[in-house]
Amino acid sequence: MQASAAIQVLPATLDDEEVVRIVDEVIDYLKSTGLKCYVGPFETTVEGDSYDQIMDVLKECQHVAIKAGAPKVSAYIKVEWKPEGEILSIDRKVTKHHLDDDE
Repeated sequence: MQASAAIQVLPATLDDEEVVRIVDEVIDYLKSTGLKCYVGPFETTVEGDSYDQIMDVLKECQHVAIKAGAPKVSAYIKVEWKPEGEILSIDRKVTKHHLDDDE
């Protein structure tokens, strides 16, 4: 894997239920892309082998939010890319912190 990105989508609506509904649609889209996804409380992380694919997916998140009814949307994005070689995977970064989640 050569690229990883985290995105936080913030629909411009004051209704918390609408925020959750719109963000859920964006998360559903991210899960449908075939990229590995990790949903956190503030952002969702995706990873894959293609920088261009990840960037296209991140761009589409804005479109999904608008189509879902957001009058305006902001997104905060972090990207890691290593054209040659491997980056640290989601699992490598967080699994050790979630081993006790079943307790």
